[in-house]
Amino acid sequence: MSPILNRRSAFTAALTAALLVPALAACGSSDKKDSSAAASPSAAASASAEPKAANLTVLAASSLTDVFKTAGAAYEKAHPGTKVTFSFAGSQELAAQVKQGAPADALVTADTKTMDGLKAETNDPAIIAKNRLVIAAGKGNPFKVDELKDLADTKIKVVLAAPEVPVGRYSKQILDAQKIEVKPVSQEPNVRAVLSKVELGEADAGLVYKTDTIKSGDKVSVVDIPDAENAVASYPAATLKSSKNAEAAAAFVAWLSTPEAQKILQDAGFQKA
Repeated sequence: MSPILNRRSAFTAALTAALLVPALAACGSSDKKDSSAAASPSAAASASAEPKAANLTVLAASSLTDVFKTAGAAYEKAHPGTKVTFSFAGSQELAAQVKQGAPADALVTADTKTMDGLKAETNDPAIIAKNRLVIAAGKGNPFKVDELKDLADTKIKVVLAAPEVPVGRYSKQILDAQKIEVKPVSQEPNVRAVLSKVELGEADAGLVYKTDTIKSGDKVSVVDIPDAENAVASYPAATLKSSKNAEAAAAFVAWLSTPEAQKILQDAGFQKA
């Protein structure tokens, strides 16, 4: 082959290669962009995904009755389509319901001991609030109850929660620590029952959570218990493993620790978790 033809062949090959490189690069770049574009919507959707609307049933300690009604309304407003129904009772009653397989999605107890006994039925709990005990004395405090030791006076009809109830356990704890012997006229199944007895004049005094007395008005006289003699009640919340609305239940439990929910709890007298 002549030198001229050789030069032409080499020039043609070089030109072809020069034209192909940008085209291939463009294809590669386009592929990467397409891949990125395909991944982005999915990632964005995942990051901003809201749990599906659901009808949630939440088992909650009696002392949360008022505040959870407010919290539930706030949650429903922020999550259209979701309905939160609460079932309130003493924590020990709620635990029994869970063990019996009651259909529910989440549980909030007034102590960690009760929740710890349900590890097989619940997912990991989180403390959402704390509370303290006070003495609820009759209207006008006719027996002049000023401190814990006054409850030992046999002339005073004292009502306590049963020892298997969290508030009953806390009551026993603080009375035993101060070596105060109290003989209650009755032992009630939950804190609301204790408060009701005092409000109705069926008892002269009782030990309840501070938050429970807020709506009592002048029906009872509230006597604070010094921190050194008091007990701190912790409220853990957890989803139930048997929930048929696991994602929505987890979202609600997580929401209980948000600033919005914490403000509602603290406005009702609960302490920060």
